Amino acid sequence: MKVKENLELIQNEINEHLKKSPYAQKVNLVAVTKYVSNERALEALDAGVQHFGENRIEGYLEKKNLLKHVTMHFIGTLQTRKVKDVINEVDYLHSLDRLSLANEIEKRANHRVKCFVQVNVSGEASKSGLKVEEVDAFIETIKDYNHIEVVGLMTMAPEQATDEEIYSYFNALKALQLKIEALKYENVPCHELSMGMSNDYKIAVECGATYIRVGTKLVG
Repeated sequence: MKVKENLELIQNEINEHLKKSPYAQKVNLVAVTKYVSNERALEALDAGVQHFGENRIEGYLEKKNLLKHVTMHFIGTLQTRKVKDVINEVDYLHSLDRLSLANEIEKRANHRVKCFVQVNVSGEASKSGLKVEEVDAFIETIKDYNHIEVVGLMTMAPEQATDEEIYSYFNALKALQLKIEALKYENVPCHELSMGMSNDYKIAVECGATYIRVGTKLVG
């Protein structure tokens, strides 16, 4: 299918599931283009997509150079030693998951980087991210960093999780986001939630997601 047709289908599903959400949020769709050609990415741009996500530095920089006047999201794990290679090209980072990375961003960035703190809500061993009980102390440590703005939290549900489990994980992240938002730290507005991919974005929307990261179902 053409990206435009996929986009219309996804937008309709977002709108339907927003009706089931207790939160009045705007949902931003991030097109994950890591496995598709430049032509397919340009097709997504022509269809009206304005947010693009990549998880490798090379692919990120290539897409940023290709796609003009869009918002670029680095959604993969960022190695500390690679921060200098990409951080000043990043609009949003979805994977702030450790203090060493925060310190390197603070050292290398020439602008305030909008970051999602990655939280491993499910406790899955193969997933990156802070444990839920580690988040408060992490926020306290970085809240006065000049080059980091914690715009929100991010998580990924396990691939084999049931719908019931996914609801539980996403609702837990929403509760944590609201708790941090209530602190009203200047550099930690924490209004946003990045959660939900091709297989579970509808649940994420119901649970308060403001950014969903969709690859396969949108661009293939």
